[in-house]
Amino acid sequence: MPHEAISVFDIFKIGVGPSSSHTLGPWRAAQRFVQTLQQKNQLFDVTEVKVLLYGSLAKTGKGHGTDVAVQLGLCGDDPVTFAVNQIDAKISDIASMKKIILLGLHEVDFDPHENIDFLITETLPYHPNALTFLATMRNGESIAETFYSIGGGFVIKEGEAAGGTDEAQLAFPINTADDLLHWCRKTGMSISEIVMENESTWRTEKETNERMLNIWRVMKECMYRGCHTPGMLPGGLHVKRRAAALNKKLTTGNDYTDYDSWLSVIRSGGNDFKYTLDWVSCFALAVNEENASFGRVVTAPTNGAAGVIPAVLQYYIAFCDGNKEEKILQFLLTAAEIGSIFKKGATLSAAMGGCQAEIGVSSAMAAAGLTECMGGTQRQVMMAAEIAMEHHLGLTCDPIGGLVQVPCIERNTMGAIKAITASQLASQSTPDFAKVSLDAVIKTMWDTAKDMDFKYKETADGGLAVNVPLSLPEC
Repeated sequence: MPHEAISVFDIFKIGVGPSSSHTLGPWRAAQRFVQTLQQKNQLFDVTEVKVLLYGSLAKTGKGHGTDVAVQLGLCGDDPVTFAVNQIDAKISDIASMKKIILLGLHEVDFDPHENIDFLITETLPYHPNALTFLATMRNGESIAETFYSIGGGFVIKEGEAAGGTDEAQLAFPINTADDLLHWCRKTGMSISEIVMENESTWRTEKETNERMLNIWRVMKECMYRGCHTPGMLPGGLHVKRRAAALNKKLTTGNDYTDYDSWLSVIRSGGNDFKYTLDWVSCFALAVNEENASFGRVVTAPTNGAAGVIPAVLQYYIAFCDGNKEEKILQFLLTAAEIGSIFKKGATLSAAMGGCQAEIGVSSAMAAAGLTECMGGTQRQVMMAAEIAMEHHLGLTCDPIGGLVQVPCIERNTMGAIKAITASQLASQSTPDFAKVSLDAVIKTMWDTAKDMDFKYKETADGGLAVNVPLSLPEC
């Protein structure tokens, strides 16, 4: 049975903000390009490198840090480990010296203003997020490779198939929600159990658990950091960070020193609806303010929507007594499978599908994870995911100034709240009477994406991006 094998760790990737498709993807593409040159023993023959950015990468690349990402990738730096507090200094050095050290080994002349071209009037046919690397060699010949950043940090080179980790034969092949439900019915296993069996194709259960808990560690560190970092977001839009002020207001009179003692303070405030709502918003704001500041985040399934899943999982931990490793694993495994099905049946790219492909998918993922952890059946889990996406259908991507700030950051709070609501609705419902299936809403999302005007697909050419008067340099 043909299927696309996508791992949990294809959906959840550790990286750097502000965008999975415009920052993480191009970063990975640049890494691949120079690594290929090295593998072919061509790296030290390079005399010049140029980067051509097309379509959405060109139109919103400045605000999304695409130019920064490709430079770091060409240097061979890794988004998982590179110290984010050193990004500005390194980019400044490249600009002032007008030189770049490819893969950290070979220095060539490089002026970012001359060697990175933003081709805002050109789009390649396969995908709006396209970039080409051109290397000039000592003998005068040129090497060119084109990559597509297809959403969620997934990158394919021109001519490659758009697959996941590899073409492994999984124990339970899944392309659609119906496939997933089939295996659940046949085995009696929960969604998270099905996913764990599939992950065993690549690694042991122990290793999967360790890597999943590391994903949560990065998420919660990002959230905690964002809740304690005031100031203004970079980029010239002058957006004030709000999570720190809200956190301070909600924790006034209570002392804490780390995440665990902070969690205790949060819990001590009770479960009042307004209090809980404020915290969910605070969690989501914190993550995406970090993302907008080139902070370390987890793509879930994108950077622009990185705050939804941590916010809902933190809600479950803080207000539903869910602070148990097995529950955290269950949540993330379930959420990842829903994200995988959306990728296979539609898209995770806002440049292809608008913000429904980012916030909508993340909300569906979070709703599914929460529902399974709260004891929902497999069909209720899928119903929760469907409800969450159904009420994000048609959501446009219209970032002001090309920055992942307005309306992106607040949309994460909305996605988190909708996920919780969808979970509660599904948990109190009988799926037998549902009129819309998860597969139907995924098809509808993809149909909507194809019908949506291009100016509402991460181009900053429509919506709020053109109706809010601003004066931003190079954005």
